[in-house]
Amino acid sequence: MAKKTSKLLEKKTAKGKTAPANARSKVKNVSKAKRNPVPASSISVPPPLNAPDARVLDRLWATVLARKNADPATSHSARLLARGTAKIAQKFGEEAVECLIEAVGGHRLALVAESADVLYHLLVLWVDAGLRPEQIWAELSRREGISGITEKASRPRSATGFATTKIP
Repeated sequence: MAKKTSKLLEKKTAKGKTAPANARSKVKNVSKAKRNPVPASSISVPPPLNAPDARVLDRLWATVLARKNADPATSHSARLLARGTAKIAQKFGEEAVECLIEAVGGHRLALVAESADVLYHLLVLWVDAGLRPEQIWAELSRREGISGITEKASRPRSATGFATTKIP
């Protein structure tokens, strides 16, 4: 019985060895320190080998652009583009809401699928607006390394001229 009790009082360390129960407080303190967030700019996570990467967005944008003048009966992108900006924006909004619902529900696989839908409809919106991905990448590059709070404070109050009320 004494052996069982002593095993219950031990905890595995990171190296797979066990530590006595009185060392647990030290382990807890270390784990709390590890929870401090690391600035995103200092994180370098290489993609897994042979994994798709963000270049798929450039290829998808090129496909949507190529379908702009295609027959709406044979291309979903052409059909959306033929219906106009309001319909494209509506579809983008619907997909964004579905994405949020899956995120809040903790449904990871559904979130992946809905995220792909959001990105597709965003690219259709860009094609409709005559934007190129490079313009968005350049804006993201410009913002890189700037605090989100600082960047947002530097923006004009309203780019459209209409007053908006947003949650801070």
